[in-house]
Amino acid sequence: MKLSFTTTLGALAMVLWPVLVLSLHAQVGSWPLLIMGAALLAWRLPQARGQAIIAGLILVSMGLLGHIELGMRAYPVAVNLIMLTLFADSLFRGMPIIERLARLREADLPSEAVAYTRRVTWAWCGFFVVNGAISAWTALYADLATWTLYNGFISYCAMGLMFAGEWLCRRHVRGSAA
Repeated sequence: MKLSFTTTLGALAMVLWPVLVLSLHAQVGSWPLLIMGAALLAWRLPQARGQAIIAGLILVSMGLLGHIELGMRAYPVAVNLIMLTLFADSLFRGMPIIERLARLREADLPSEAVAYTRRVTWAWCGFFVVNGAISAWTALYADLATWTLYNGFISYCAMGLMFAGEWLCRRHVRGSAA
């Protein structure tokens, strides 16, 4: 799969959003960053287009109501809410997201694996709730440097730990079943 320059640039902008805000805020101000963040949500999350557009409109509305910087800082909260919605919705409609990902490697999953993927999807829902709550706290109460540190570094480390923990757990479960 070949990635286009704009796809790569958009993905980098999403991941580096807190760093971009910290770097550009003094030069361009909150409004341009708020608009850019709202547009980035709608553009980069096509699998959740409806939720992303609504989230972007809410961020812009916050700015229109006089909470420009909060709207700009709420971007990571919106991403966590969108991801929570996608993962939780998959538990009740169709196949859970983690099961879909597992079936990319192993099309015929045994029933125990299907149950496991459902539990992992629930665990990711919990992760998005906690991460989103911390992101919300930093948006509301922390200074810009602390907000950037959490949302641009610590939250990614936490996500990496979640991935690694699940991978180790899966290896242990598979080893016990063998």
